[in-house]
Order: sequence, then structure tokens, then C-alpha cells
Amino acid sequence: MSQRKERIARINLIQNTQDALLIASGVLLAAIGLKGFLLPNGFLDGGVTGISLLVNRLTGWSISVLIVVINIPFILLAYKQLSKAFTIKTIIAISALATSLVFIKVPIITHDKLLIALFGGFFLGAGIGMSVRGGAVLDGTEVLALYVNRKTVLSVGEVIMYFNVVLFGVAALLINVETALYAMLTYMAASKTIDFVIQGFEEYIALTVISNQSELIRKTLTLKLKKGVTVFKGKSGYGKRGETDNEIDIVYTVVTRLEVHKIIDEIEKIDEKAFIVQHNINDTKGGMIKRRATHH
Repeated sequence: MSQRKERIARINLIQNTQDALLIASGVLLAAIGLKGFLLPNGFLDGGVTGISLLVNRLTGWSISVLIVVINIPFILLAYKQLSKAFTIKTIIAISALATSLVFIKVPIITHDKLLIALFGGFFLGAGIGMSVRGGAVLDGTEVLALYVNRKTVLSVGEVIMYFNVVLFGVAALLINVETALYAMLTYMAASKTIDFVIQGFEEYIALTVISNQSELIRKTLTLKLKKGVTVFKGKSGYGKRGETDNEIDIVYTVVTRLEVHKIIDEIEKIDEKAFIVQHNINDTKGGMIKRRATHH
């Protein structure tokens, strides 16, 4: 037992260090995108960050304060929908971003509108993506989308799209159409960068886990993490120990992309040598994951 505790403590230390570095990198990249491109040129983005930029441009209020205040409802949703650890990391990440916008000096890199939209979106998206890989978010839009998805028939992607359509429409009315169009371009650049940074994760990820500790992994997923799983009967073929012919249970589960990090952490605490395969999923139906109802 002591060896297992030591292994878990070592894994926790490594994972927490990696998470901290990823979140810190994400905060720095997002700060560069905001202070070097978007803020000094009056550009907008989508999501909660876009709301903060819009209010900042209309009122002149501090962007640091706005990012924290506007994200508070989404942080509360994260606590209810995801986990305490995710919420704490998100609070730290958002607070760090707000602080960096006050103290970090970034020169204005360009005044070319196309470059501002593309590279401002790129740096902001890279920052958000790195934070997601570290187990946190800098923008609460995805948390809201996940919550609405569980309460309605709307998909996560649809919720984010409708949210931003409303935001860009408001920007067009309160400022001008050109600003709204550039905001859409910035958002598209940020969105594509986020997908690239977190390896193109879709809304749902399927995990296939092969391990000698499959029963303990199954119990952890179902009892501790409240996830639905399917266990396949399999047979070992060829591995590090050469050719084998042993029966083995294969654990299969489907989770949201914001939960993948935590699930893998829990699996590695049980078996750090577990073979884990991730699959992008475009859609699901039935089971424990609520999806769009189909009409025939």
C-alpha cells in the first residue's frame, strides 16, 4: 500500500506541475493576444472575453475587473457541473489573466486590421487551449454551453454559436457592422486555434482503457466519477512481455472534453501503465449522455 501511495503522490505532483505550467503559458499567451492586438485597437472576440471587451470599449471600465466579474456566474456553474478542482484551477487562471493584464507590458504589435483579427485570435485561442489542457478555462462560455446542453436538446456547439450570434449582433448595433465582422474573424481564428492546441477534441471523447486493473478502474469511473461504462471481453495478443494469450476486460466510456483530463488522471493513479486510446466522437445517442432527440 505504501508503494501505491507513493506512486499516486508522485503522479499527482507531476500532473499538478504540468497543469500549472500549461495554465501559466495559457495566461501569458492570452495576455499577449489581448494587450498586443485586441485591446489597443478596440477589437472584440466571442464568448465571455468578447463581452468583457465590448463593455470595456463602451464604458472604459477596466478589462481586468470585467473579465473576473463577468466570469463569476460561469465559475459557479463549473462548480455545480464539473468539479471542485476544475473550479479552483479556473478561478486561479482567470485571476492570473486579470492580474497579468494590469502588470505585464506588451507593445502594440500592429495596426493592420486583418493581422489584428487573425493573430489576436490566434494568441487568445492558444491561451484558452493551453488552459483547457491544464484543466481550467479562461472563458466560461463552454461551461455555460455544457450546462445548457444537459438541460435542453441544444448541442454544445450550437449553444456557443447562438451565444456569439447575439454578441456580434449587439456589437453591430452598439458600435458598427465592421467591428462585428472583424470580431467574427477574430473568434474564428481563436476557435480554430483552440481546436488545434487541444488536438482537435470534439464535444465528446471516447476512452478505451486496457489495464490489468480494469475492475478497479470500472468502479472508480462508475462509483466515484459517476460515468457510464461498457466492459468488453478481450484477449491479449502481443505486448512488452512478448506474445500472450490471456483474457482481459476492456473498459469503454464517453465523456465531455472538459472531463478528459480528470478521467485520465484517475486512471493513471490506479495503473500508470494503462493503455488509453482517445477517439473523437461527432455525436452520441442514448446512455447516460443526454443528446438531441430525433424525430421521425
